[in-house]
Amino acid sequence: MFPGTFAALTPDKPAVVMSDTGAVMTYAELDERSVRLAHVLHHAGLRPGDVVALLAENIAEFWVVYWAALRSGLYFTPINRHLSVPEITYIVTDCGAKALVVSAAMAEATPGLPGRTPGVALHLAMGGPQDGYDDYEAALTAASPEPSADQPRGATLLYSSGTTGQPKGIRPPLPGEQIDANVRPAARVLREAHGYDADTVYLCPAPLYHAAPLAFCGTVHATGGAVVVMPRFDAETALEAIERHRVTHSLWVPTMFVRMLKLPDDRRSAHDLSSHRLALHGAAPCPVEVKRKMIEWWGPILHEYFASSEGLGMTLIDSAEWLRKPGSVGRPAFGILHVCDDAGKELPTGEVGLVYVERDVFPFTYHNDPGKTRRSQHPEHANWGTTGDIGYLDEDGYLFLTDRKAFVIISGGVNIYPQEVENALALHPAVLDVAVFGIPDADMGEQVKAVVQPAAGVPAGPELAGELIAYLRERIAHYKVPRSVDFAAALPRSEAGKLQKGKLRAGYPPSH
Repeated sequence: MFPGTFAALTPDKPAVVMSDTGAVMTYAELDERSVRLAHVLHHAGLRPGDVVALLAENIAEFWVVYWAALRSGLYFTPINRHLSVPEITYIVTDCGAKALVVSAAMAEATPGLPGRTPGVALHLAMGGPQDGYDDYEAALTAASPEPSADQPRGATLLYSSGTTGQPKGIRPPLPGEQIDANVRPAARVLREAHGYDADTVYLCPAPLYHAAPLAFCGTVHATGGAVVVMPRFDAETALEAIERHRVTHSLWVPTMFVRMLKLPDDRRSAHDLSSHRLALHGAAPCPVEVKRKMIEWWGPILHEYFASSEGLGMTLIDSAEWLRKPGSVGRPAFGILHVCDDAGKELPTGEVGLVYVERDVFPFTYHNDPGKTRRSQHPEHANWGTTGDIGYLDEDGYLFLTDRKAFVIISGGVNIYPQEVENALALHPAVLDVAVFGIPDADMGEQVKAVVQPAAGVPAGPELAGELIAYLRERIAHYKVPRSVDFAAALPRSEAGKLQKGKLRAGYPPSH
């Protein structure tokens, strides 16, 4: 199903609600506007398999562009709005976008972008005239509101966050069906596991250009619920939104939990959260103590997923299971898990290795990078894929992640997993954010380094560094404790909650 289904059944029902203003886009409006934009794209020469890119903040119109692409057999590529003009140009060029839609705010923040993207046939700007762009609203007004007879389902062509290198496009095959076909398999799994239906009110505090918000909000639209979009995350504002909009389902990353847990008790308890039935989280590791405190606060409504933009597979775990298996990200909802050594040999239960997911057919390619595609496949099984996560399976088939392969520190020949150190520091009252990674060491190969963003009002310096090191020595093996702690006003973390450790490590060259 798709918004057109519910435009016919419940035309006046909210499809998108902006959490700050309460502005509503109904299913009838979403359907008609996406139909009109689909005609605009077709008139500009876009055909199934072509790409439409979007550069916009969290706004309701985001979903018009998304559904226009998906009902036209096009690939939809949302672009991280925080990227520089050269980085945006790279993505638009690399994906081969034939149309580029931008919001007025983004057009003003990226001057000269149309001139940098001559391969784009159609440049559209929302929110008023912009140099080099056609007017989005005028184009929609002139287009037909009648849907085409042929509406092939498109797909997303997402770009990785680039935490370990240049972003790469993740290109799945087009599904080869009409937009009004049955719910897609992944959406069906989520609907059945989490109870999405027409009564769902889903809070999205995360950036819409990221894979998970796209997938989960799209699932809500495929089942007739309402998506409540926050323009940006703020801990107390998120709690207010749950209360005001009577939110039933939500999506989070662990850094959001930490921010909410660090609110004063009176502000945390000031909001009625009784409508809240399911809080889903993923995208980054959640420290055990953080999750335990969230369950104590919100009750057993936390559900965790482990997946990737590549769509290899998904694991799920609810609160009751997690309390029996603290730290696990669950068992497969689809895909078969294998843990292998560097040579590809499958490892016994409990041993740490590279996590592969087996599928009937390998589900994606890295756009314009066949070498990276091949490196993501198992050396002997082409239908087993990995995104570089390291972990182990227990005797009951539950997956536990230890880190990303690219972030493992090898010091004196011993593997050290930064995630364990970060988890241990996450709830220290003086720590707002933390990153742990390896830096060059002449004797040991690498040494453990921590960079900490102190909490508001906490002075950084040698005294705090010593306190944090002593705190860790009481909680983890001494060889895992950082040799030193540096401080930063803010850490380079994407809005999706992922640390961009490459940017931090670049500040510690071999001569350091």
